[in-house]
Amino acid sequence: MGLYHGMASNSSFERGMGVCFKDNLSTTLIGPVPVHFVRRIPSSRCLRPLCSSVRKDLSVAESKRNDQGTLSVSMEEELDHVIRFKMSDFKILDCVSTGLGGRGDEIVFEALVNNRLSPLYNTKVVLRRLKTAQAQRRGKRAIEVLKKLARRRLMYHSYSMQVHGYISSLMSNGHSSFTLVHGHHSSFSLRHWLQQSDWLPTLEATLALDEESVRKVGDTTTGGPAVSRHSRLIRVLMRDLLIGVNYLHSHGLAHTELRLENVHISPVDRHVKVGILGNAAYFHENAGSDNAPENNLDRRQMMIAFDMRCVGFMMAKMVLQELMDPLIFTKFKSFFTKGHDPSCLREYLLRVLEHRLSSGNVGLQILDRNWGAGWNLLSLLLANKPSKRISCLEALRHPFLCGPRWRVAPSKEIIRWGLGSTAVRIAEEYIYSRPQRRKLSHFIELMEMLTPHSKPKHWLEVIPGKWRFLYSTGRHIGLTLRQPPARVLIGDVCLTVARDSKLNNRLSLTSDIEFTVMRGRNWPHDKIGVNGKLVGYSSSRIQAGRRLYLKEENTTSQHVLAQKLSSQKWRKVIPFDELPSSLPAVKLVPADIDLTMKLDDPLSEDVDAARNVIQEVRTQVPPELFDLSKLICGTYVDSRLLILRSVDGSALLFTRSCLDENHR
Repeated sequence: MGLYHGMASNSSFERGMGVCFKDNLSTTLIGPVPVHFVRRIPSSRCLRPLCSSVRKDLSVAESKRNDQGTLSVSMEEELDHVIRFKMSDFKILDCVSTGLGGRGDEIVFEALVNNRLSPLYNTKVVLRRLKTAQAQRRGKRAIEVLKKLARRRLMYHSYSMQVHGYISSLMSNGHSSFTLVHGHHSSFSLRHWLQQSDWLPTLEATLALDEESVRKVGDTTTGGPAVSRHSRLIRVLMRDLLIGVNYLHSHGLAHTELRLENVHISPVDRHVKVGILGNAAYFHENAGSDNAPENNLDRRQMMIAFDMRCVGFMMAKMVLQELMDPLIFTKFKSFFTKGHDPSCLREYLLRVLEHRLSSGNVGLQILDRNWGAGWNLLSLLLANKPSKRISCLEALRHPFLCGPRWRVAPSKEIIRWGLGSTAVRIAEEYIYSRPQRRKLSHFIELMEMLTPHSKPKHWLEVIPGKWRFLYSTGRHIGLTLRQPPARVLIGDVCLTVARDSKLNNRLSLTSDIEFTVMRGRNWPHDKIGVNGKLVGYSSSRIQAGRRLYLKEENTTSQHVLAQKLSSQKWRKVIPFDELPSSLPAVKLVPADIDLTMKLDDPLSEDVDAARNVIQEVRTQVPPELFDLSKLICGTYVDSRLLILRSVDGSALLFTRSCLDENHR
């Protein structure tokens, strides 16, 4: 072996022996490397053996450089349908509109295009600098979606923020910078509009709601009361929003991020812009798998259902301004997370918003209009099961979004919903004159003819739950013009139905009658007193049966009902031409009854005081709720309403209650 000329350090020697010291002081043996120490080799020609970590680092770095070159070429090919700008093409403005506020990984600027050669010269645009890799993927996704939707560019420009191009550059630290350039359509998002105190007249002026505009939603008037103006504006916004979302769904895309802060209203073309579509997702991602058709169908249904649920939340906030409060909106969302049926949403919101009647709230009046069509649309948009949610096209044909000039042929479900909603509203007024009582009886009989569930097995699935009593076609006796021994004010009267076991057809019925015993002579003005509750319990077995109509009892109400059934309006819905002799019903076979009374404070030591209270409660409450054995059959039930018949033929109307005790 020759001699090594010159000084050699220990590290060079160890490298010559094929040993590499890493940063963590561990060593890796590469193996003996033949090095001839005969003469000094010039450094340019010196072949030093490299350890595995160094080789790996160099190979990774080289592959990264190659990947960056490939990525830039592929990115240029993907983004060739938009303009690649330079930062010098813009004049940055010194302020940014509130409604353009982005995420935490975005920096937003407003700018003017000052490049005279650009087709956007002197146009105000938004520069959205995307700092993180995830944010940059959103920006590139928005450009990719534009390429897919380019076939119908007019629809894209009408219902989405126009993506003009991007700015891409390499920064000094080696990272790439990506800035999305899109149109400036409005200074406010829809959330910021709704948070303004004068949002209604300002938004009407922005949309320029003239006769031509309202004609497009089937209306014929402008102005009017606040409820009519608000309702008209909701129809305009909701129809435009649904058209934009349906445009995405028809092209195989789901928005996945529909929120008030992502939606803008352009004062130029007066269209709703559904965002820059950075999070839009394709329905069909895994087309190459064996079970792709089934998976794609489920994926498509789930993604459309998610978008429609978001549209439902947006509609609820637009109609009910109270939901803009985060605390109330949290209660609103908890209603759905607990699995309650959305058809009971009205009963829940009346208590949460502390409105005993809907007449004191503009949003509730809008939803109550047109036979409660707004509540029906809201329940279909927010249905718990994705398969039950309404689509965009079905929502656009819904009676709530069609003005009075558009005649919509309602389905049997819509008619059933309208009958029940109108009956509930009349019952809430608590002014039961003779015309109102006749109308309520008429609606109840029509609902019984349109019952969706007539078999006992269906009743066993639907009827369990808590039902609040609304109205009885029997007698009504209140405190007016009477001198009872005890002044009792009746509160909520509820009927709780529970199924004993899934193996039998037995139900347990519990009636809760809340009341207040008022003391003193000033009871008409002072309703404070001793609170109490009367609880009755019974169990019943249900079986199939029929409710018979006696032919000889041809009363005036039956004659009027028969005339209405023969009209063209009801002939398409009612499955028979004349008043039937019987209808299917569910027979209730009661068992023993238990009755208890509870008082917060004792009235007196006299037993007669408690007896007088019970007697007064029995006088004001229908006897069927005091004696549950008098309930003999059920004639109508759905997810929202329940009708039971008693021995004397009177009907009791209930609505499902989803309110917890802590919300009272």
